[in-house]
Amino acid sequence: MAGTPATVAATRAKVAFTLHTYTHDPAAPSYGEEAAKALGVDPDRVFKTLVTEVDGALTVAVLPVSASLALKALAKAARGKRAAMADPAAAERATGYVRGGISPVGQRKRLRTVLDASAGRHATIFVSGGRRGLEMELAPDDLITLTGAVTAAITRE
Repeated sequence: MAGTPATVAATRAKVAFTLHTYTHDPAAPSYGEEAAKALGVDPDRVFKTLVTEVDGALTVAVLPVSASLALKALAKAARGKRAAMADPAAAERATGYVRGGISPVGQRKRLRTVLDASAGRHATIFVSGGRRGLEMELAPDDLITLTGAVTAAITRE
């Protein structure tokens, strides 16, 4: 199997990761919840990648699939005033990935990234490996190294 930009970037940076594959169901209502269930992993350890806009600048939010994004908290963490979800087409253009397969790693254009603080509670977390049906398991600190992410509480209670 050829590498994705995410796996190539992690390998190039000499970051340890494990790939997990599953058969993606196009009818699944949530990509992240589908991954957690297919892999038998706690949804709190499977993180989704959401592309947003903070004060007009594309910004990546990485948070557990079991949680919802708090836009005000994201804006504050990104040192901005206002956050909103990005246009899906703009997200795909900027990252080089398709929706449901957007990885925080190896994006076409490195975007400002905020990782939910809950990631630090786990030895490893799962993020998209760069395509639907492919998850990359790695340590939260390695994800921070690869993306230049800041951490903050960005989920709704």
